[in-house]
Amino acid sequence: MTVPVHQIRARFDADTITVYQAYPPEIAEPALAAGRFVAPFRRERMTWIKPSFRWMMYRCGWATKPGQERVLAVGISRAGFEWALANACPSSFDRDRHADRAAWSRQLRSSPVRVQWDPERSLRLAPLAHRSLQVGLGGEAVRRYVDEWLVSLTDVTAVARALRERLDAGDPAAEELLPSERPYPLPADVAAVIGADPH
Repeated sequence: MTVPVHQIRARFDADTITVYQAYPPEIAEPALAAGRFVAPFRRERMTWIKPSFRWMMYRCGWATKPGQERVLAVGISRAGFEWALANACPSSFDRDRHADRAAWSRQLRSSPVRVQWDPERSLRLAPLAHRSLQVGLGGEAVRRYVDEWLVSLTDVTAVARALRERLDAGDPAAEELLPSERPYPLPADVAAVIGADPH
């Protein structure tokens, strides 16, 4: 079965979607203890969320890269996630979506959200032909993320490391540890904003 090039795949239910972030212990542990992001998490910085577990594993090196040793599964409201996408600007210029670079640059400066499509990753973290969405939250979007959208925080570092160990051991059943992800049904107007393929 061919996967659409620009499609969001994620864990979700009727009300929430799971996204992933990786942090050093000094940020992850206070957040997990509080059940929300607290200092030293900085609202002033752009924070990137990823619906794809495999892309998160690629980015954090199976929770081994410095500053990314703890992987958090963050449950947020679908309404919040879709607000972020509806208010997003692509992180790079696309002549099919903007009249010129100046128009894109103006939108980039005013938008609280960035989006980009990067190659999705196989279980072995090799690049695939279809893409995975990364969402960068800044300004108002970070405030909403922390104060309004967040429903749950779960440490999934042990899952990441166990999966890597089983892969390294050649265990053919390693894939069973992957979180189950399926195509996320975006409203058509939101899909148009981020350049997602029709569901």
